[in-house]
Amino acid sequence: MKDVTISDNIVYIGADDRDLDLFESQYVIPNGVSYNSYVILDEKVTVMDTVDARRREEWLENLEQALAGRTVDYLVVSHMEPDHAANIQVLAEKYPNMQLVGNAKTFPMLQQFFDMDLTDRTLVVKEGDTLNLGSHELTFVMAPMVHWPEVMVSYEKSEKILFSADGFGKFGALDAEEDWACEARRYYFNIVGKYGAQVQALLKKAAGLEIAMICPLHGPILKENLGYYLGKYETWSSYQPEDEGVLVAYASIHGNTKKAAVRMKEILEAKGAKKVAVADLSRDDMAEAIEDAFRYDKMVLAAATYDGGMFPCMEDFLHHLKSKNFQKRTVALMENGSWAPMAAKTMKGVLEQMKEITICDKIVSIKSTMKEATIPEMEALAEELLAK
Repeated sequence: MKDVTISDNIVYIGADDRDLDLFESQYVIPNGVSYNSYVILDEKVTVMDTVDARRREEWLENLEQALAGRTVDYLVVSHMEPDHAANIQVLAEKYPNMQLVGNAKTFPMLQQFFDMDLTDRTLVVKEGDTLNLGSHELTFVMAPMVHWPEVMVSYEKSEKILFSADGFGKFGALDAEEDWACEARRYYFNIVGKYGAQVQALLKKAAGLEIAMICPLHGPILKENLGYYLGKYETWSSYQPEDEGVLVAYASIHGNTKKAAVRMKEILEAKGAKKVAVADLSRDDMAEAIEDAFRYDKMVLAAATYDGGMFPCMEDFLHHLKSKNFQKRTVALMENGSWAPMAAKTMKGVLEQMKEITICDKIVSIKSTMKEATIPEMEALAEELLAK
């Protein structure tokens, strides 16, 4: 793992996981993921969250090395999801005088995960409460539904550090050499995306804090150009398009709908589209397709008809978009069918259940294979889409 330096008195004790194939059993993580945990060394020694059980031994070794013989006074529990909270009982048993710090929603959930006696072991905090550690002081800020109901973040005022829970997190181990925005965007929309209003509320609270560093539970510690990261979260959580461009997402059975989708990409580029991304919904990473749908302001959906509706991977894609609160976009529809094309009608029916979705009037309907006579119709649809 790359060297992670926070400050003289705040030490990173987390761990990279390069062996996990699917994060939350659904998201491909080719460059792994980090489980971040921190310890504040002061008059009162405070651990900020634990890590996934997969990296328990490494985490305990990191903690013991940082403690250098000292004991732990507090464990702050920001989030009860197992990739951060799996080792709470282990730590509580190792340090029997340690207090668990959480809010009113933390401890009932904690007892769902662990069979442990919490008598005289808990410190319940609420919005604005502080915990003095000596020269450091934590202020607790509630962040319900970002992205679980018990989530809270902590602000350490002497070093101006925001411990942001899952906020500002990303996929990828800390030693992964990759662009922050790409994997942070994929992480955000697939995991937190539904809760834009709640993220907006947290951002408003954060605006009142002087922040010099953000320490998330996944991904790198953010120390420079914080306005960039805050700006991304402002855009993402308000569901505004991040870039001008088009996602062409297709669901093809035998390859004929794919050919039409690829041709539509070429038409869009010829007509001046700044960026056109293409997703094969049968084969490409669904989480990346979701990311691109939110990233760009326009989208083309091209689907084969299947069992009187749309091909299942398109149905799955639209279900994901709806569940993540997809909105404020313009969409064009293309369908294919050999005897009774119905994909466009069913896609439109799902889109109409979403907020502020503009659907192009024109629909391109292909009978089995794209013909030269179809091209002018596709050009007209591209023109309508780009004009909106």
